[in-house]
Amino acid sequence: MKTRPKSPEELKETVRQKYSQISDQGKDYNARSCCGAGGESTKVYNIMTDDYSELEGYNADADLGLGCGLPTQFAKIKKGDTVIDLGSGAGNDCFVARHETGSEGKVIGIDFTEPMIHKARQNAEKLGFNNVEFRFGDIEDMPVSDNIADVIVSNCVLNLVPNKPKVFSEMHRVLKPGGHFSISDIVLEGDLPAALQNDAEMYAGCVAGAIQKDEYLGLIRNAGFENITLQKEKPIELPEDILSQYLDEDEIAEFNTGSVGIYSITVFAQKSGSSERFALKDEAEVSADSESGCCTPGSGCC
Repeated sequence: MKTRPKSPEELKETVRQKYSQISDQGKDYNARSCCGAGGESTKVYNIMTDDYSELEGYNADADLGLGCGLPTQFAKIKKGDTVIDLGSGAGNDCFVARHETGSEGKVIGIDFTEPMIHKARQNAEKLGFNNVEFRFGDIEDMPVSDNIADVIVSNCVLNLVPNKPKVFSEMHRVLKPGGHFSISDIVLEGDLPAALQNDAEMYAGCVAGAIQKDEYLGLIRNAGFENITLQKEKPIELPEDILSQYLDEDEIAEFNTGSVGIYSITVFAQKSGSSERFALKDEAEVSADSESGCCTPGSGCC
């Protein structure tokens, strides 16, 4: 018997409940699972996460091992910037961003999970950061004014949101003219098996809610952004002891040899408007993906 698809509100409530639970889980467990959900692997460590520990501003208490990239490392944050972190969790990216923007800047974390907001505020208070604040709210309807942010960062969050076009529209609204974002997220090439695609745990685990890579980049273009650039891309491999919770042996073999790809991407894009903030093209840092329709900044094709 087929189960009916969950409504957007049901999906958001699933994520809210799961991430309330995840807020009390240890980093090691989260890093051995799919964003803290979808079961724990005994074979692979850091399934999705990158290592933050070498970044200036890193705080171990705020690192729950839930990300899939290092967007703040690529975000070109300058002293005095106002930075917004979407889905800020315990505050990890906010504290790295605060190191870059300095005491003269401002960092705003937005999260719709109250235990995460509570944990992040405790961490900020312990660090004595008066210019880092955490606001309870939905990133589909951000609790910030228009044209307020120089930079937006986000780490493995938009794949959890049912209405992704609305989030990109909100990002465009709150960025200043010439402002930009750098976000890491999970995208797909090919279709997931139905058992993964329809599972609530795998949705909360940042896999089932992921969309096709080309579609994801298209949503960014449709929201009015320009200079769209893939800053980093890496494949995500789900270990067999997690896959076995959803697929039989034949299905696992087909999945592993098929055309389905799960990727973590870090994407840069800019809101139109005058900005002399930085030289956009840095050949040593920014890579293009012409097959996906993305290109290097300044070429005019995005």
